[in-house]
Amino acid sequence: MAVEIYLRNTKTRSVDVFTPIDPENVRMYVCGPTVYDRAHLGNARPVVVFDVLYRLLRHVYGADHVTYVRNFTDVDDKIIARAEQSGREIAQITGETTQWFLDDMGALGALEPNQMPRATDYIPQMVAMIERLVETGHAYPDGAGHVLFAVKSYGDYGALSGRSVDDMIAGARVEVADNKRDPMDFVLWKPSNADQPGWESSWGRGRPGWHIECSAMADDLLGDHFDIHGGGNDLMFPHHENEIAQSCCAHPGSGFANFWVHNEMLQVEGKKMSKSLGNFFTVRDLLDQGIPGEVVRFVFLSTHYRKPMDWTADKAREAEAHLRKWRKMVDGVTAGAPSHAVVAAIADDLNTAGAIAELHKLAAAGDVETLLGSAQMLGLLDPAMGDWAKGADVDLSAYADALSAAREAAMATKDFAEVDRLKTALTEAGVEVRMSKAGVDLSPKPEFDAAKLDGLL
Repeated sequence: MAVEIYLRNTKTRSVDVFTPIDPENVRMYVCGPTVYDRAHLGNARPVVVFDVLYRLLRHVYGADHVTYVRNFTDVDDKIIARAEQSGREIAQITGETTQWFLDDMGALGALEPNQMPRATDYIPQMVAMIERLVETGHAYPDGAGHVLFAVKSYGDYGALSGRSVDDMIAGARVEVADNKRDPMDFVLWKPSNADQPGWESSWGRGRPGWHIECSAMADDLLGDHFDIHGGGNDLMFPHHENEIAQSCCAHPGSGFANFWVHNEMLQVEGKKMSKSLGNFFTVRDLLDQGIPGEVVRFVFLSTHYRKPMDWTADKAREAEAHLRKWRKMVDGVTAGAPSHAVVAAIADDLNTAGAIAELHKLAAAGDVETLLGSAQMLGLLDPAMGDWAKGADVDLSAYADALSAAREAAMATKDFAEVDRLKTALTEAGVEVRMSKAGVDLSPKPEFDAAKLDGLL
């Protein structure tokens, strides 16, 4: 049965049928990280969102007919500042943080893209594109080592975000500088001093601005006209507007990307994630706290990508319980084909919450082969991610009953020594202990050691 994919296209402001330029060569570019530190939880959301889209495209068109590109920005002022603060070489920092990113996203079940270009490997392509823009009057050197894009030379500037240039000047992140002909003009090339990374060009030794790298790498790896460009909606302006302007001016009539897909931002316990609020987490923080990457992924997928995603501890606990139950059900099972209902939900503008609802139906019906195949379509229940749930079939009910009885007795006597003894022993054996008005819930962690419970009861 043919699958028709629908995606919300920021470019048209509507949910449109996705028709690839070439079904034999479906192409997607997603903006990747600037590698100077650990990826925070918000950085992971687009990775998971576009991983699901990648899986869907591979399912519909075939794995050999989809090319997914996600870049690494490894030349940036933040990276330079981090090197100056730490006294480390830039290459050491970017190499280490790039691997951190890949490891952490892999823990969330994200497939690696077909191409993961690093900006520093594409400087010649960036210089060539800038030269083309200068030659055609869309960019200008300031005589002091900078080259700037002339925004007013591109009549459709602002079409993606739907804002006028005047509105953007009033409320956007605009660098006001004496070398700009217009306040909205943005830097394509900037000079580098002797202590900063730099490359030779006709405007002097320097380095690229932020926006030009994605245009140059997309052009080199996917061509000047491809299918999908994705990223968080915080990139819509100025980054994506600037990409469109410089790419379309460098390749008149190309169209650049047909579909623009943007995910909403992430919150933590109902509030914007920020260090000042004390609710800032990296992906590694959660993994080190013992929260499995598969659980993080499940929580992400439980909310539609175009809605703000609220990370809460309760959602993580619920996700873990569902995954433990499902992993126990599919143990030893060979995956069947994903259900039409699950595929249809994902194809309906990546309705992953709807797809998970279908997984619950399959679990309730006992269709474990289809449950497994359908979950794996979402990147869940993959055998490679299952070590955390290895104790899912452990029967801890006797310990839960004992702890419940001890707590009930302690409420009357006010002597909690037995409660504390049981909790301490369970925790040291690798059991997560949750106590609430509803009762006692015990879950084995990956490090669970049954031998440490010998003689406890």
